Amino acid sequence: MLKRMFVAPDPGRARLRFAARAVLGIGLAVVVCGLAGHSLAGAVTGGLAALLALFTVADPTVRGQAVTTALLPVVGVPVLAAAAGLHDHPVARDLTFLAVVGAGVYARRWGPRGHSLGVFAFMTFFVAQFLHAAPGQLPELYAAVLLSVLSAAVVRFGLWCYERRLPPAAVPAPPAGTGLARVTTRQAVQAVAGAGFALVVGQLVSGQRWYWAVGATWWIFVNTASRGETLVRGFRRVLGTVIGICLGFLIAVPVHGAPLPTAVLVAVAVFGIFYTAAVSYTWMMLWVTLLAESLYGLLGVLSPGLLALRLVETGVGALGAALAVLFVLPVTTHATTDAWIQRALRCVHACTAEAAARLAGSATADPAPRVAELEQLLGRVRLSVAPLVHPLNPMPARKARARRVLALLDDCAHQIRGLVAVAADPEASHDARLAAACWRVEAAVEALTDGRAEPLRHPAEPPAEPALAHLHGLERALAELAEPLRTPSGSRPAGA
Repeated sequence: MLKRMFVAPDPGRARLRFAARAVLGIGLAVVVCGLAGHSLAGAVTGGLAALLALFTVADPTVRGQAVTTALLPVVGVPVLAAAAGLHDHPVARDLTFLAVVGAGVYARRWGPRGHSLGVFAFMTFFVAQFLHAAPGQLPELYAAVLLSVLSAAVVRFGLWCYERRLPPAAVPAPPAGTGLARVTTRQAVQAVAGAGFALVVGQLVSGQRWYWAVGATWWIFVNTASRGETLVRGFRRVLGTVIGICLGFLIAVPVHGAPLPTAVLVAVAVFGIFYTAAVSYTWMMLWVTLLAESLYGLLGVLSPGLLALRLVETGVGALGAALAVLFVLPVTTHATTDAWIQRALRCVHACTAEAAARLAGSATADPAPRVAELEQLLGRVRLSVAPLVHPLNPMPARKARARRVLALLDDCAHQIRGLVAVAADPEASHDARLAAACWRVEAAVEALTDGRAEPLRHPAEPPAEPALAHLHGLERALAELAEPLRTPSGSRPAGA
């Protein structure tokens, strides 16, 4: 885990810029709220609204991101009004909260925009519980949300819009047969069931901080598509919370909510959340926990007892999510993982064909978008296979096969990147053997994705010519993939 955080690659320093811009945008939002004369509750609401605007909006284009950011208050303000208006009506409040949970998950069927708006709606209701917001505070909280989203937009789309210089992000659609609509419908039902369990048990544990359990259940469902993924994410959330609480005893509790050191601690925690989110959910949860501890310190209620309660409520939320995915319309990883692997293999062939055409002198061939798509697809494969390679997985044979598949797919990606680098060299010459090598790659991919049992050719010694050497390495990796992918369904890597 430490290696993943400190040694993880950061191409183009994308994560560094993402995190640094978040600190700038959230800091500006809090300053604007302060200059507007808002109370501490207003500043906290504004800071969290800016955080969500910078963190959850992930449309492929800058224009789409701007539209989604503008829509955030449209869903957030009514939810905030409902949460504050129902503050003194627990039953109606709880039922409305569960409705927001279900609607927020169901909205994911409309892609990144639906996901962002669903998260913002849920977190607006959550923040109202966090601050015990009452109707009399609504004008100030409305203004805080609007000012902070605007501040975040100024930073993201005006002061530091580094995405304008980048190609649109590749967002692969769900594979056929495991469609997003089908998965989100099931997950919406699961999330409501899990959140209902967390809400009831969380209130039995604490009548004041029960919403922590609901929040834990909600975030465990984010960016997961199967039973195994959700269970692994729940484990990582609890682990990150434990580490964050331990760190809080050493850092946040001694600070006692002092303004200046707390501001520094909040800035560090925000940077950590954004910098580690794409690398490790455990590390991200560590920083989320430290941020929550810092905010409670500002509110003057941070204590060792509160930290222990947060851990218990997080465990309740994780248990609710686990029970929901195990017993309520479970979505297994078998078909999902197989489909993502097949998509990745077909993308390997498409990358190879584009690179070969570029080497052959085609002026229109461009393998770069295909390489970006391949990276996205491999990320989805890793997410789906994560339950099988988890240290607590009790089936070592499946774990070994899953790791073998991931290693060979990474080798394929490495060879593709090398081939594309060679193709980008204007001095690279075309070799007539490239066409034959590309044909063999195509045949290997078809054999793996069509389920044919024919043996795949293991290439001879690699040639010295760089492009052919990368194609040779690609052929070898595809041939070696046949064994783990053709293992009987009872123990195949995608058979969890």
